[in-house]
Amino acid sequence: MFKKILFATSATEVSDHAARVAFNIARSYNAHLNIFHVLGVPSRGFSQVVVDVKTKERVDVDDDYMDWVKEEVTTYYSKYLDNGLESSITVTVGLPAREILRQAKDTKPDLILLGGSTGDEKDSVYKKNSAGSTLQKVARSAKCPVLVVNRPAASFWGGLSNITFGTDFSKTSDKAFDFAFKIAKALDCELNVFHALDIFSLSIGGILPQDDIEQKIREKLRTIRSRYETRLKELKNYSMEVLEGIPYIEIVKYARDNHSDLIVMAHHSRKIKSEDANLGDNVEQVIVRAGCPVISVNR
Repeated sequence: MFKKILFATSATEVSDHAARVAFNIARSYNAHLNIFHVLGVPSRGFSQVVVDVKTKERVDVDDDYMDWVKEEVTTYYSKYLDNGLESSITVTVGLPAREILRQAKDTKPDLILLGGSTGDEKDSVYKKNSAGSTLQKVARSAKCPVLVVNRPAASFWGGLSNITFGTDFSKTSDKAFDFAFKIAKALDCELNVFHALDIFSLSIGGILPQDDIEQKIREKLRTIRSRYETRLKELKNYSMEVLEGIPYIEIVKYARDNHSDLIVMAHHSRKIKSEDANLGDNVEQVIVRAGCPVISVNR
């Protein structure tokens, strides 16, 4: 399923949760793991003076310094690099999101894996209210699924047994379903298809009567059945559920209550006109809050 994985890391403690998952997946699937580190952003233009993300010092980058940083990254992950894991380490300078996407274009990975933040642990994204700009840009533009491991609780990737797929019924969401279905079938997992009915957007200007909410829930459940159930019947275990509330909160709660090991969602790369296509605005909040890894699929 995964032959090539691109793991973008700051090679600091804040990336440790994602590192555990990256190495575990690579080892489980005998995949090649490209450990990719952007050591700093040039101070201006094409200047070779950068602020190193690890040392916080302004340094003049040359080939010797790049080699030293590569050796530092190798040392930092030495305990994971044993046992014949096929891997490579790439170090570069530039804007993190741009360089990650450029590396992905060059290497064509099956999966990009990110931690929640590339900054200091005290600034880690799971202590903020929104996902970091690097994560946002990569998730919106990547041509392959992006797996984000944001919180410590999400770092213990093992055998998957339960997947939550959050849908908003958009075309992009259908592609995310294809990916979730493929994983569930390959690994014999239970797949839970979930839609969060955003009652707040439906009730602008007043309180939505409960009868109307129940009617909307029945309508969305019928949509799930007509859209996905034929394929879901190929799986041993699956479920379909619609609940009302704030979408990102309901998705996180549903995944937690169902002991999901993974959440799969669509991340829209542009504004979707459909009134149902609100999941792209919620995926970053799910990433921030979920206790399991989250995979974003945008095409």
